Amino acid sequence: MNKNMTFETAMNKLSEIVAKLESGTQSLDASLKLFEQGSELTGFCYGKLQHAEQKIKEITQVEQELSEKAGE
Repeated sequence: MNKNMTFETAMNKLSEIVAKLESGTQSLDASLKLFEQGSELTGFCYGKLQHAEQKIKEITQVEQELSEKAGE
């Protein structure tokens, strides 16, 4: 998987995989491969979301500290 992939691209690919799996037209081997790709994409998206959440927490903490200092 391309580590430079965006969250949005990964979500689009994941959506395509889900649609293929839900169609029921894939062979067992193809379904397993799609499931594996979907699992990898899910992990990638989860990691991106975790990183974004951490960044938001850091920004919020800095803003809160600045606000507290301004109130002194």
